[in-house]
Parts: sequence; structure tokens; C-alpha cells
Amino acid sequence: MMDRNQAIQLWREHNDEESLFKHALSVEAAMRRFAVRYGEDPDYWGMVGLLHDVDYQKHPDEHLQHARAMLEAADCDDAFIRAIESHGWGLCSNVEPALTMEKVLYAVDELTGFIAACAYVRPSKSVLDMEVRSVKKKWGSAAFAAGIRRDVIEKGASMLGLPLEELIQETILALRAAAADVGLKGTA
Repeated sequence: MMDRNQAIQLWREHNDEESLFKHALSVEAAMRRFAVRYGEDPDYWGMVGLLHDVDYQKHPDEHLQHARAMLEAADCDDAFIRAIESHGWGLCSNVEPALTMEKVLYAVDELTGFIAACAYVRPSKSVLDMEVRSVKKKWGSAAFAAGIRRDVIEKGASMLGLPLEELIQETILALRAAAADVGLKGTA
């Protein structure tokens, strides 16, 4: 298993867009938090989160069709690759999330983006003072963060057996811990 520095190096071999890197770090933070919650390895889960979009910048219209080759070349194991493939289930992959790690990745990928969008419109531009109710207030507005698939997030929460509010709360807490690195510290 690669360490975090090697994972970042692999990510940067295939990507250079800073906003995509912040998203990767956001998903990594969420995966680490949920790994602890479920008694799993936060380093392993974090690397899955960090590398989940490894092929996206080069192949946005063929997302996840190139990830396996990139990850196999870096000696990632099949479980690692399968988890990454599963986050696109029903969107750009037919790999259904089965393991808890896969379900978490499926659920938090879009959610981290939605929470970031909510933070950007706050006066503080921060997750440090954000509460679940602030996210839920924006949830029903189809025009707000219109590209984010709320149905995927809700399906992920359901697969995990978590109320949506709990999934949101845990993800906010994860992003608070990484706020400076992911650009969500703001002025709070």
C-alpha cells in the first residue's frame, strides 16, 4: 500500500487542477472520518478518497474508464480499485457499492461538493461555523449547486442506513478538520 505522499504524487501525475485537488482532499477527509467511525483503517480509506477521481481531469467524459489502468500501474490492489470504481455506480460505472467503504465513498463524493458550495455562499465562507440546518436550507433549491446529484447522496445515506442529517453532520465535521487544506476555513 502506498503512503499519502505517494498517493498525492500519483494524483499529480494525472491532474494539475487545484480545485480538483481540493475536492480530492475533501473526500479523503470524509473517508478518514468515516473509517474511524466504522473501526476501519483511516489511511487506506483516505487514499481511496484521495484517488477516487484520478482519471477525471484527463478523461472527464470517460470517467472511471481509465482509473483501473492508472491504479494498477501504481500497484493498487483490486479492492482499492473496485472501491474507486464503485463511486460512479449508475453514473459512469456499473460497479455497485457493496462494502461499507464503497458506500461511504459513493455517499460523500457529491456531498463534500455540496457542503463546499454551501460554505462559499456563507458570509464567513467557512465550514467552521456551518451547521446541518444551513446545508438543509439549500438542499431543496434546485437552482443551488444544480450539478450536484442530491439523489446520489440520499441513496448513499440509505445504503449506509444513516439519516441524511447524520451523514451531513459527519461530513461537515470531517471538512472542519481539513478546512485550511481544502479552502473552507474562510474567516470563521
